[in-house]
Amino acid sequence: MISIGCDHGGYELKCHIIKHLEEKGIEIKDFGCFDENSVDYPDIAKKVCNSILTGETDRGILVCGTGIGMSIAANKFKGIRAAHVTDVYSATMTKQHNNSNIICLGGRITGRELAFMIIDAWIENEFLGGRHQNRIDKISNLEK
Repeated sequence: MISIGCDHGGYELKCHIIKHLEEKGIEIKDFGCFDENSVDYPDIAKKVCNSILTGETDRGILVCGTGIGMSIAANKFKGIRAAHVTDVYSATMTKQHNNSNIICLGGRITGRELAFMIIDAWIENEFLGGRHQNRIDKISNLEK
């Protein structure tokens, strides 16, 4: 299951992403926001991160105006590897090399079709392990 959350700047794109994933048969847990009224993105990031860290969901998608704020907030949580992604190649690499468990997108900078391609690449790729696991372990050690 994938958790998803957004602030007001990412609301429209989040709605399109949910529909796209549901059409692919992917189960979604939506942590808001649920309209375009202003909300604070760290509050939404916290909900999505906690759902992953507790095992309620497997990974997450966060959307704000640029994706940057959500990325910064999510990466404050020990065990979260959130990647702000704006292209398909980076989406592939962040899964294969970084084993990212959250992808962050910008509702005001990323078009709907590109967002779908980014998310599909991230979902369809697998972590390669090997030398990349050593690097993930080093990142985890930085959190101690």
